[in-house]
Amino acid sequence: MLNSGYILTADEMRKAERAVFDNGTTVDRLMYLAGTSAAQQIWRISGHMPTLVACGPGNNGGDGYVIAQWLLEKGVEVRVAANGDPITDAARNSRTAWQGETVALDQAVPAVQFVDCLFGTGLTRPLEGLLLQNLHRLALRANRRFAIDLPSGVHSDNGETLSDIPQFDHTLALGAYKPSHFLEPSRGYMGHVSGIDIGIRARSDFSVIQRPQISKPATSDHKYSRGLVAIVAGKMSGAAQLAALAAQASGAGYVKIFAQTDIVPPHHSIVVERFDTGEQLGQLLSDPRISAVVVGPGLGRDRDPRKLLSETLKAAAPLVVDADALMLMGKDATSLIASRSGQTVLTPHMGEFAAMRNDGDRFRMDELRRMAGKTHAIMLLKGPDTMIANEQGKVAISDARCSWLSTAGTGDVLSGIIATRLSGNENAFVAACAAQWLHTRAAQLAGPAFSPEGLVDQLPQALAECL
Repeated sequence: MLNSGYILTADEMRKAERAVFDNGTTVDRLMYLAGTSAAQQIWRISGHMPTLVACGPGNNGGDGYVIAQWLLEKGVEVRVAANGDPITDAARNSRTAWQGETVALDQAVPAVQFVDCLFGTGLTRPLEGLLLQNLHRLALRANRRFAIDLPSGVHSDNGETLSDIPQFDHTLALGAYKPSHFLEPSRGYMGHVSGIDIGIRARSDFSVIQRPQISKPATSDHKYSRGLVAIVAGKMSGAAQLAALAAQASGAGYVKIFAQTDIVPPHHSIVVERFDTGEQLGQLLSDPRISAVVVGPGLGRDRDPRKLLSETLKAAAPLVVDADALMLMGKDATSLIASRSGQTVLTPHMGEFAAMRNDGDRFRMDELRRMAGKTHAIMLLKGPDTMIANEQGKVAISDARCSWLSTAGTGDVLSGIIATRLSGNENAFVAACAAQWLHTRAAQLAGPAFSPEGLVDQLPQALAECL
């Protein structure tokens, strides 16, 4: 099994393979190991299911010939559909070792099982014409479909589908996971993703969010040492109340809501403090005991909220910026956040992220890293494949998912969790990753069709799994 704690881009994968070759392993040996390991996984799942292996001209195709030969020796009825002759020495050697039937891709007859070894890591151009038609024809008439390394037509580094690719049941990542194994839309085409260990050992700036290890409060702790979280409320105070409840349920020692209007606390233990002007809000936020602040949920987008946001950005405490606050900043977010002295976590969804963008890079992850670098902040881009980036370019991707989180108010809950994890945590990136894990795990525990309040109720159990 592969370690999902790290993910390699195409360039990093090439460098990691070169390091293996420099240590004496040949390309042929690595291809044999990859192909036989993949074939064993296919065999464990499918047994003697009649199989068609589609092989491209490069080393991914070479892996396919090895897979086909291993299955043939197991007694499987297996054929190869080749998209041209091999163009690398290792692929040519693998084809020479293949003892079964080979036909041209456009003449191949579909089989019960289809294995895609046309193109893997490093593809940057779309599949077109007869090649794409034949991929669909052969894949869609199979009962079970495997993609080796990546489905053909997927860009390995950014989750983009370069072509209209078919749906696969299983994807076997060779040597290391790639970003697109976890990013949408490509992830949605891959079925079950598993890894094949072929001895590649490398580290990169990309990782999968893991269950955090969270320390229990010490016997000497008190409400302030565990974290005083302040929520700045706007006209729609319900969003701030949700953030406050989430902060409390995820371990904060003390939670306050700063509000311009009289609101009923969402819980007796949550304190509401009134202010009338932006200057008064600034005085409240200057309390040195505050360990983290949340601004944005339900804030509003007119003149008064702008004043409140301006005062909040001056706060010295770590800050979580969400929702309306992101829209108010818009394309000025980079300069406004970069000037802050305290740690900042920005939590946009795709609509808010689009409003903040200046450079317009069409790849979300590249733009997310760029914005994190320019703001010196943690960027958490919410979605089915939530990504978290820091200013050094490190990215963590959420592999655990719950589609029921597509509910109003759940983002406010996430903001409250992040604020609690920021309290006393010197590493905002680690805090954001921990909060994201807790948020998703609470959603999984809540079951289908939950309310944001129901999500909050599951946070203590999610937290207990991390102690």
